[in-house]
Amino acid sequence: MAKSRKLEDLTADFNQIRHDPTSEAGIATLHQILKSKHAIIVAQVAQLIGEFEMQSFVPELVSAFGRFMLNAKDSDPGCRAKQAIAETLYRLNYSDETPFLQGIHHVQLEPVWGGQVDTAPRLRGTCALGLVRMNYSQVMVELADLLADPESEARIGAARAIAYSGSDQGIPLLRLRVKVGDTAPVLSECLIALLSLAPIPSLPLVQDLLYYYTEQDSPESLEKAEAIALALAESRRPEAFEILQDWWKQVNDRDVRRTGLLAIATLRYDMALEFLFSLVEEGTAIDARDAIKALSIYQHDISLWKRVRQLADQRQDSVKVE
Repeated sequence: MAKSRKLEDLTADFNQIRHDPTSEAGIATLHQILKSKHAIIVAQVAQLIGEFEMQSFVPELVSAFGRFMLNAKDSDPGCRAKQAIAETLYRLNYSDETPFLQGIHHVQLEPVWGGQVDTAPRLRGTCALGLVRMNYSQVMVELADLLADPESEARIGAARAIAYSGSDQGIPLLRLRVKVGDTAPVLSECLIALLSLAPIPSLPLVQDLLYYYTEQDSPESLEKAEAIALALAESRRPEAFEILQDWWKQVNDRDVRRTGLLAIATLRYDMALEFLFSLVEEGTAIDARDAIKALSIYQHDISLWKRVRQLADQRQDSVKVE
């Protein structure tokens, strides 16, 4: 009961100063909480320190991070405190690699019904970003290892960190990852990173993967094809329109075709929009409805949405804009 009251007291104190943490009372309260063993309230404090960019608390954050690394699954269930601290250290441009290296290597297995779950993959990804930001000399070695992490969330974090690095050294790592294969979300992040680092050289690879997974024609492979199409669209490259248009014309699965049109709409190029307008005007009823759905991301654009309505109204069938 004493432990519960202590946490409740700390929470009450924190709630009183959270809107003015730089006051004398606020600073004293933050110091007190950072020394506590209650991870859940330390996580909230770390986040607040980051929001107010209170650099003076960095040494205490680092100390708390190390403390919650000890007996981690009991001292910090779910990695809440360590995650919040890592995010704040990253935000405050902390330049010592020690906590980030600890975090990128940390695996925290916690019991769940029927087994265990690793609660630290997000932490590993955040620490990867921290190492990139501080230009850690061996960061690509760490990112290569993280790109092979058993947890997909950590591999996604690695891909994002490689993109953030802006380094050509990350290109072969990403190409290897997508050629080996992975889940749809990881493939998507790796391709987004590749198209950011090396857009033109990466387009043939993306196109090959798009057709490869489409031809496999299983639910899992089609999900990957959809993810690749959306990653290609996110590149905003004009060359992507022709790839997506040609691919869409060869796809038979209705859901995948719908995703293809959404990808084309996401490109935000005039040619892409004109293609969708032509489907609304002259396409089959199914394609027209899917094109309208894809174009609905532009409903805030009054003139564009007005044109969509006009084209739909000119049709002689039941296709209408709701």
